[in-house]
Amino acid sequence: MPELPEVEVTRLSFVDRIVGARVKGVRVGKPLRWPLGCEPSSLIGQQVRDVRRRGKYLLVDLEHGLLLWHLGMSGSLSFGDDRSPPKTHDHFDLDTSHGLLRLNDPRRFGAVVFASSEHSSQAVKLLGHLGVEPLNGFFALEAFHAGLRKRQTSIKQVLLGGELVVGVGNIYASEALFLAGIRPTTRSARISRPRAEKLRLAVIDVLARAVKKGGSTLRDFSAADGKTGYFQLEAHVYDRAGQPCRDCGSVIRRIQQGQRSTYFCPACQKP
Repeated sequence: MPELPEVEVTRLSFVDRIVGARVKGVRVGKPLRWPLGCEPSSLIGQQVRDVRRRGKYLLVDLEHGLLLWHLGMSGSLSFGDDRSPPKTHDHFDLDTSHGLLRLNDPRRFGAVVFASSEHSSQAVKLLGHLGVEPLNGFFALEAFHAGLRKRQTSIKQVLLGGELVVGVGNIYASEALFLAGIRPTTRSARISRPRAEKLRLAVIDVLARAVKKGGSTLRDFSAADGKTGYFQLEAHVYDRAGQPCRDCGSVIRRIQQGQRSTYFCPACQKP
């Protein structure tokens, strides 16, 4: 699943090329997770003002309203001059004067949704529950630690939940918890303020490095310019079960948490 770094890398790969473009056409293919929410023809003629990100959503600002794009479990975007006929898994096209923005999504869990504004019911339903952004300077220790103390579930599940901080998906939660020296099964309410600060800094570090590395390409992720990511090549614990820890040599373990695989070092990460 594309996580925050992959979505941010995707945004950076085409934002400068599409801003200022006029929408020339819209093609809606097979139904996605949610309906578009407007007549496709109503988007034609509008200018693209900006492309922003909120959590795992891309927000394409238009003159009147915005389009919220979610890549779901297997989605990816492409942007360029190639206007060849859509293939089987190409489910949405935004044709602009600067190029064609196309959503490819084999599993169709992604979506493109129109909202009249960020304050509209459509946008609030999708974005209103999201926690703080970790990379914009507003991810503060006090609020983070206070939120942890109110939760009795494991710290890994809290990170994945996205209510305290957004974008810490499965790969990056495992890696951040390793850097912070915290066992993924540790109950959130037990984490002290100093450990919460280590985790906060680890989350910022891991996500920032992942963006710099182009995200993680585990199966078929690529940005809108076709480039793949390389962060997975430097992972300390993720997908390394049975291999030695890069720091202490202990064997990396794998467990299941909430139907997701969790990786950790039993020596470096303490309950």
